[in-house]
Amino acid sequence: MPSVHVELADRSYSISIGTKTLPHMVETLKGHINSWTHTVLICDERIFETLGIQVRDSLQSDGMRISCLIVPSGEENKSAASLTKLWSEMLAERTDRKSVVVALGGGVVGDLAGFAAATFMRGLRFVQVPTTLLAMVDSSVGGKTGINLPEAKNMIGAFWQPHAVWIDSQCLQSLPDREYRSGLAEVVKYGVILDESFFKYLETNASSILARESNAIESIVRRSCELKAQVVAADERETSGLRAILNYGHTFGHAIEATTEYGQYLHGEAISLGMTMAGHLAVKLGMWTEESLLRQRNLLRAFRLPVQRQPAQAAELMEAMQLDKKTEHGKLNFVLPTKIGHVKTVAGCSPTDVAQSIEAVSNA
Repeated sequence: MPSVHVELADRSYSISIGTKTLPHMVETLKGHINSWTHTVLICDERIFETLGIQVRDSLQSDGMRISCLIVPSGEENKSAASLTKLWSEMLAERTDRKSVVVALGGGVVGDLAGFAAATFMRGLRFVQVPTTLLAMVDSSVGGKTGINLPEAKNMIGAFWQPHAVWIDSQCLQSLPDREYRSGLAEVVKYGVILDESFFKYLETNASSILARESNAIESIVRRSCELKAQVVAADERETSGLRAILNYGHTFGHAIEATTEYGQYLHGEAISLGMTMAGHLAVKLGMWTEESLLRQRNLLRAFRLPVQRQPAQAAELMEAMQLDKKTEHGKLNFVLPTKIGHVKTVAGCSPTDVAQSIEAVSNA
């Protein structure tokens, strides 16, 4: 089975990528994880009756003790209350240090389950089994786990690398169209920040990708994982600043999510708007060309992602951005493109320029 390796010394792991591979997951992973006799399966409620039962039955047929914990879907459930409930359920299920936590679902489940694994008994082994495109190409890789505060996203968490990531692209065939397209925003992001040839591939193959053709899906998932793995291996805990480039569009996007109480936009939709705002800001600062901004906007539109927002509410967004982790001493810092395939962090951007970039998207 094809795989991508994440090189992190003694925390290294593989991302296995294939189609219709979920039934073979347990037997393969047990060969890499010692003393695995109890699984805490943390599953998105929407997929438990289909994929969750399939994984549960596979684990049970191998003679393993399994505890199934169901997590409500939706970003608003990535909360302290949900985490506390998981801890209590894990305790009731006699979870111990030889237990393995398996996250089955999208980014909310992965982040919650990962943080639970990082903190219960000071750290349990953890496997990511992402079932959404967004989770496959982004949140399942890199070891970031955590929860939201009502005021800001991902403010509480830990770096906790999985022992393995198992991706079965067949899971995407039943994913609702809006959620699938939301994940494509993060795929576009990788092209803008790291790989112009990948961006061109997305432009050329947009229709095949939207149609969920298996070869196209595996190509974009594999390349996205390769690119993220390179960044994570070079800057696992964001100490050098390199990993910050993965946050392109996220300063704006997270503020959009927070100010709409995580209910109006899916994560990828907010990031699409955020990348569009960041692109306008880069053009305003003379860093990026109008032609590149247009290419980015056209590709996002080709994937039927939002590039326009009404109303602007610039002041509200800018207040929310003050809580962004890249903000220092009240100064707004942004990851901005210099060309397709390259970005850099720009410190101390003018509030006027930022506000005008927000307004440009609402008037686009």
